[in-house]
This record gives sequence, C-alpha cells and structure tokens, in this order.
Amino acid sequence: MSELKCIVTQDTSWKRALNEARRTAGKEPLDKEPSRKWKLKSLIAEHSQIKLVEYTIMFKNLRQWVGVHLLRHLFVLPFIHSQREDRRVLDVPRDELPQGSLNDQDFVVNAQTLINVSRKRLCNCASKETREAWGLVKERIHEIDPEMADVMVPNCIYRGFCPEVKSCGWYKTEAYLKQLEAYRSLNQEEDGQ
Repeated sequence: MSELKCIVTQDTSWKRALNEARRTAGKEPLDKEPSRKWKLKSLIAEHSQIKLVEYTIMFKNLRQWVGVHLLRHLFVLPFIHSQREDRRVLDVPRDELPQGSLNDQDFVVNAQTLINVSRKRLCNCASKETREAWGLVKERIHEIDPEMADVMVPNCIYRGFCPEVKSCGWYKTEAYLKQLEAYRSLNQEEDGQ
C-alpha cells in the first residue's frame, strides 16, 4: 500500500485576524503579525477572528473511508478527487472500488475547524487510521503555525475530562496529566496586543 502524504498551506495570515479583532474594539489595524501570546489567547478563547485564519490540507493516498470521517465535520470544505471513469483512468471499474481504496483528497478549513476536528479525531476512541491521518495534519500545521498546533488536542485535554461513553482510560495516566497541564499553561502567557 502507498504511503500517506500530507501537505498543509496557510492561506490567510494571522494579521487579518488581528486587524479585524482590533476593529471590533474600535481600534485601528496594526497590519502586522500578532504575537504568539495573542494567537494563543485568541485560539484558547475561540474568538470569532480565528475563523479568518484558513488552511488547505492536501492528502495523497488517503483511504476513502478516512476521508469520509474528516468531511463529516462542520465547516470542512472537501475536494475529493473524482472517481468518475470519464474524468480519470481507474485500475478497476468505479462500482468495484472498495472503501479502503486510496485517493487524493483536499480539505479547506479554518482555525476553529482545526480545533473542532482535533477534539474528535485525535481521541484514542477514533479509528487508528483516522487518528494517524489527523496526527499528520497536526505535524504539518506545527511546521507552519506552531500556536495552532498547540491547541489541536483531543477532547479529554480540551475539556479536562473524558466525555466518552466508553473511555480508553488515558485520562487516568501521568502522560495525560502532563499534556493537560501543558495545554492549560498556554493561556497563562501575558500579552499587550
């Protein structure tokens, strides 16, 4: 089976979010990238300006059913590469393609959507393959926007407890407590913007 690949681009800058947030407070735009602290506070608070920061996720060799898991989330704009035989040459007829067939799939999302999807798809109760695919997205986000990646956490970290009906039990471990503390400390940084 071919290796899953993922490329993520940041399509809009944090400068746009900062300028709009300042406008709502009756302040003039600064036309500069905000500080790490400002980004983290906006992300942790989930203020509306984070919806202005947009990304494109491009998968190569993603299983069809994993893509279905991802496109089920609100505000994920999917661009699934066509399996129409009049558009592409396929190895087998379209009706015979299994759910596990590989396809290239792109998703356009904003910062709020990355938080929301991460809560479910980084959870140990999510399928292993979906967790791995979304973990790869988080790695790629970290390369271009570390503050965004810092807040992409599973639901138990986000909420501070496990809300699952059938828990994996990770919330009872020392590793969980360390990650929870690290997440909570993100909001402790001071900022002047």
